[in-house]
Amino acid sequence: MNRDLQSIRRDYQFDDLLEEQAGDNPLSLFDQWLEAAIEACPDDPTAMTLSTVDSDGWPHSRVVLLKQRDDSGFTFFTNYDSEKGQQLEVNNKACMNFFWPALSRQIRIEGRIEKVERHVSTEYFATRPRGSQLAARTSQQSAIIANRGELKSAYDAEEQKFQPTDDIPCPDNWGGYVLTPNFIEFWQGRPSRLHDRICFIRHQDSWLRKRKAP
Repeated sequence: MNRDLQSIRRDYQFDDLLEEQAGDNPLSLFDQWLEAAIEACPDDPTAMTLSTVDSDGWPHSRVVLLKQRDDSGFTFFTNYDSEKGQQLEVNNKACMNFFWPALSRQIRIEGRIEKVERHVSTEYFATRPRGSQLAARTSQQSAIIANRGELKSAYDAEEQKFQPTDDIPCPDNWGGYVLTPNFIEFWQGRPSRLHDRICFIRHQDSWLRKRKAP
């Protein structure tokens, strides 16, 4: 590559993230930042990098979409037989990272992941577009396939099984995971790389707030 990557940089001109603004509840602050991101970042504001670790200790990351945030934690949906599903079976400790460049903000969330109750998965599956439902039933996620045509043929075969008026059932190997956080860090970009980093560490039923150097 001939491009000078070292010269690509920008300064961050945003307000401070002070302790009084962060408050004592990181989940409330997360909701505020997500709402701001939805307004400022119309393209995939709920996208997050999900990092898992396999049985050999190798980390793996990919982008998924947050679909629910409630008292139980942070929920996304996927194929349970996928690589990330297999890795979570071995080690359910994981990390989520949200990055919103337009706001120069990141949120890093660490915790343990468990499958949601089955009814949560089936209820959400019923709200998905028909094409997404068929794709979930078609794709053996993360499996090696010969070519695009193989995938399209499998999709067409699945589509022929159902009339346009039929309800498409949720596959048994597809559903939700919820991450229960024990650590949440809020990163706000600031001028001269003097960024604000406020983190919250779960302590029993409350949160301890700390500031980290950038």
